[in-house]
Amino acid sequence: MQRLIIYMGILSFLSSCFVGKTKRIDTALTDSSAKSIYDIQIKTLDGKGVIKLSDFKGKYVVIVNTASACGFTPQYKDLQAFHTQYKDSNIVVIGCPCNQFGNQESGTAAEIGSFCEKNYGVTFPITEKINVKGEGQHPLYAWLTQKTNNGASDFEVKWNFNKFIINPQGQLTYYFGSMVKPSDAEFKKAVNIH
Repeated sequence: MQRLIIYMGILSFLSSCFVGKTKRIDTALTDSSAKSIYDIQIKTLDGKGVIKLSDFKGKYVVIVNTASACGFTPQYKDLQAFHTQYKDSNIVVIGCPCNQFGNQESGTAAEIGSFCEKNYGVTFPITEKINVKGEGQHPLYAWLTQKTNNGASDFEVKWNFNKFIINPQGQLTYYFGSMVKPSDAEFKKAVNIH
């Protein structure tokens, strides 16, 4: 009986982390006084460049917190396939390595870059390793997760490979949990692919 209770507790935890599938945000309710995502910059993985979100005005931006040693790491393949297919349209994928979930991104910038390229052929932009929650949270994720910044809703990044969608007007419009892949119909709909 005790094993069953523990098992049910684990399933409940996993469900809350991963299955929290989709949250569509009603842009009609977005607070127009919120700070613009286009004011945010983030360093590239090698630390030599800067990704300016303002460069992506007029495009859908998919922001994903990534990790190299996670059960969801194979989604790099899905994200790369999605990027390859839609890179010439109005969709941008940005990966943000993070080591806050199970110590699953403990490598250096060089190790992360090599891993992504060698194992998944990643060519979409990868940022510096950042904190997506708690102390030292990067301003990008402060914007994505706090209603006072994004004007839409508060969110908690629960695990690796959570996905946020910014529409071409710079509004946060969707949040997807780890289980949702770029090939899923609901994800494609979120970036206006039919």
